[in-house]
Amino acid sequence: MNRTTLSLIAGAAALAAVTGFASLNTPAASGSGTTGAAVQRPVERSRLLCPQPSTSDLAETAYTSFTPVTQGTSDGGKAELQPATEESPDSPSGKKTGKKASKPAVEPKAPGKPATGDSSGAEGPALVGTAEGRFAPGWTVQETTEVAAGTGRGLLGTACTAPDTEFWFPGASTADSRTDYVHLTNPDDSAAVVDIELYGKDGTLKSTVGDGITVQPHAGEPILLSTLTGAPQTDLTAHVTVRSGRVGAAVQALDDRTGGDWLGASTDPAGSLVMPGIPKDATSVRLVAFAPGDQDADLKVRLASPSGLITPAGNETLHIKSGMTTAVDLGDVTRGEAGSLVLTPTGSTPVPVVAALRVVRGKGDKQESAFIPATAPVAARATVADNSAKGTTLALSAPGGTAQVKVTASAGSEGGTPATKTYTIKGGTTQDVDAPAPSGLRGTYALTVESVSGGPVYASRTLASTQEGVPGFTIQTLPDDHGTVAVPEADQDLSVLLKS
Repeated sequence: MNRTTLSLIAGAAALAAVTGFASLNTPAASGSGTTGAAVQRPVERSRLLCPQPSTSDLAETAYTSFTPVTQGTSDGGKAELQPATEESPDSPSGKKTGKKASKPAVEPKAPGKPATGDSSGAEGPALVGTAEGRFAPGWTVQETTEVAAGTGRGLLGTACTAPDTEFWFPGASTADSRTDYVHLTNPDDSAAVVDIELYGKDGTLKSTVGDGITVQPHAGEPILLSTLTGAPQTDLTAHVTVRSGRVGAAVQALDDRTGGDWLGASTDPAGSLVMPGIPKDATSVRLVAFAPGDQDADLKVRLASPSGLITPAGNETLHIKSGMTTAVDLGDVTRGEAGSLVLTPTGSTPVPVVAALRVVRGKGDKQESAFIPATAPVAARATVADNSAKGTTLALSAPGGTAQVKVTASAGSEGGTPATKTYTIKGGTTQDVDAPAPSGLRGTYALTVESVSGGPVYASRTLASTQEGVPGFTIQTLPDDHGTVAVPEADQDLSVLLKS
């Protein structure tokens, strides 16, 4: 995602007050005008946006908020999720703008312990969240919905996202069996103006309906993708850009036959991508990729398995034409073992691409689907909330060199003692680890992954539950939480950071 660059003119103190909106690189300690190195400080403010969970009267949604304990934070602060106002009168659903509810949907009491909330049926709105002080660094919120029947039935989950100005969603669809919505949430006091572009197998889908969509202040806006184009297309890449303001964006993909889930945004276009944590028992895996530039991309396709990197038979390489969405069926590529898909350029000049996997478990009329977008590595630390005693799988992948990570299970939302384990992930492999769980667990808990040494680690968490024989599941990736920011020491020349 693009990160908003903060002005440093007001100095280090002002920077630290709003660091939840930035990710700055630590500058070198040497150079003209530099008398001290920048230091990493905890962010002091974070924003998260949760889309409207469902339109089904049979939906039950749980929200889980968690902030890992971070040293160096202030003693004060708070975190809360407030329902957004309803949609504007000119929205596709025609709802009128309402007043913001005064009662927070979730209001955590302290870092280190998950806080939960819930909603039922189709009345749950989008949520706008703010965390300050000791609650801000690494704040994460999980939205998990169970839908008992109908289109999109099954388990749907998403990690609520920070506001941004650009999003890529390879894996969207307007096929007859699919009902896909792009959910846009505006956290600010002024309206946001958004464009949605769709790219199919033959390139850009011509449409003016997706241009200049207005999202009212503190409001959520679901946009049905099929209303933006004509003929149905099985595989699409949706590109969301913001002309003014900023939004949170996610795609809700609902299928008549294979349930539904949230499709999160792919990481920024890059020459190499990793999609971690394909379930062992996946019966079908479909790769959807897109090259947004003016050059075609040629990629090696490999699976990081428990024993090393292997090449899927018949899918050794992938050619992606510029501006066109490419999809390929990989079948049951994991064959009963943990796996992560790794895309790397075949030549010396990488071409930036975005990608995602659509994963299906089960067979016949007992199938369920989920998505794994390409993600950034854990880097320093990443957290995922709403884990349960049963049905939680943590996948760790080190596609490069061997890496060591520490995994901490938080206290439970209703009781339990935190626990920690350290794992070594051999280079080129993926491991479904026996993640720690809090002793005396009551309720749900969070898992925090921290890099200790070695190469980059990519991670995802799968939640699974079976209802009436249907293997419901949802997968969330764990990119770095950007819980700290580089802040210059008092005697450092701020021009160093301005140039970084």
